[in-house]
Amino acid sequence: MATEILETERKYEAPPGARLPDLGDLPEVAAVAGPEEQVLQAKYYDTDDLRLIRRGITLRRRQGGSDPGWHLKLPVGGGSRREIQLPLGRATRQVPAELAALVRASARGAALRPVAEIGTVRQRLVLLDQEGSSLAEVVADDVSASTMGDAAALSRWQEVEVELTGGGPRLLAAADKRLRHGGLRSAGRQAKLERALAGQLPSSDGRRPPSARSTAAEVVLAYAGTQVAAIISLDPLVRRDTPDSVHQMRVATRRLRSTLKSFGQVLRTEDLERLGDELKWLGGVLGTARDAEILAGHVQAGLDQLPPELIIGPAQARVRVHFAPIKAGARAAVLEALDGDRYLALLDSLDTLLIDPPLAPGADHPAAEVLPAAVRHAGRRLRRRMRGATGAPAGPGRDTALHQARKAAKHARYAAEVASPAFGQQARRLAKRVKKVQSVLGDHHDGVVTRSTVRELGVQADLAGENAFTFGVLYEQDACRAKDLEAQARRAWKQASRPAVGRWLG
Repeated sequence: MATEILETERKYEAPPGARLPDLGDLPEVAAVAGPEEQVLQAKYYDTDDLRLIRRGITLRRRQGGSDPGWHLKLPVGGGSRREIQLPLGRATRQVPAELAALVRASARGAALRPVAEIGTVRQRLVLLDQEGSSLAEVVADDVSASTMGDAAALSRWQEVEVELTGGGPRLLAAADKRLRHGGLRSAGRQAKLERALAGQLPSSDGRRPPSARSTAAEVVLAYAGTQVAAIISLDPLVRRDTPDSVHQMRVATRRLRSTLKSFGQVLRTEDLERLGDELKWLGGVLGTARDAEILAGHVQAGLDQLPPELIIGPAQARVRVHFAPIKAGARAAVLEALDGDRYLALLDSLDTLLIDPPLAPGADHPAAEVLPAAVRHAGRRLRRRMRGATGAPAGPGRDTALHQARKAAKHARYAAEVASPAFGQQARRLAKRVKKVQSVLGDHHDGVVTRSTVRELGVQADLAGENAFTFGVLYEQDACRAKDLEAQARRAWKQASRPAVGRWLG
């Protein structure tokens, strides 16, 4: 069974013969254990064209040290990586299926083969607190690497790593200052494999983050690239059922689809219809799982908040029995989709979009000239739908109108996010205020769906001869909350419509 840890570390290049400075007086440190010598031998796996390491992913089989086994490291940003570990097992050449599945979105069906062997002679110190618990590990590594294949190469270097094991950012910052003062410098590459394969990996493309001086295409494609990267990086987390991962992947899919629809002056929308349909399919599969999760959470939260005397009959059990197969089915559908060829074809199409986008006539024009029209178009649609929703009589018609307004708010928010590199604070303020409108209207729509489900549960309870009183209470509570959410939505819309950003809303 796989275990998972969050690895936060800093890595430094060390000159030959470099010694570690005294670290015993760093914040929180009461004692230092070691040094302990360890001899490690690791074989790294990747595709022939190194698709994993190009995304910052490393996959290895390591022997020796305190944690031998298969190690998959996934970047999460901020100097941290998510490490998933499996025991060594008997297989020495074939990557365990569980880990191979987690890198499927990056490998795209290509075989995973050994690409390098790295040996390390490690001197390990452990920084301890007053209770003797580990705060951090500091290791000095003498590394020998040999790559495989036609471009085989040998290399050797020294490096130092500081990894938090219980301490916090203050300790990491203090250790960083001490090591730099001792002559070490931050390593340019996070993973040993990156250094071993340095001659085979592409250098930075030199692209700068988009700004007010960028072209419209540079701004839009940078945003699209961020969403594509998010989808791929979230794939293994969704497979492991990490909390909130389905939601985040669904949001990235929606952001990307909205971008392809909103900026027709930059990307030829007629050439992107099929891609949009495929993103809609993926978003729909993820949405079913996410909606089941939200709905079950809403109903259970309502029950948890009720006084015990208002829970009559087996209401809790009925809720569990109702949602268990729905959530399981939705989860199975997500995994089936991610394991299918249709999903891999979608990822290939997204790569093509970023490499060879179908540019429209306005793509090469300054972003400040092109993007406002798309943001205002989305803003005008939101204004129309909010007017229609707030003027509709109470009932199902207003609920539907508010749901349509929520969709329009989402598109306006994403359009503002795309434009923010070119318009800075104005666009960010607009996105923030429209997000509030979207959030409140989203809560309102969740309530509409929840009431329908609660009513269904009540009917089922009654037909089974149970007392349905509790479900009636839940229904009425949510109906009252809906009125409050409608008032919140009007206030949020009024705030968004103020002159400072309201000009973007038509």
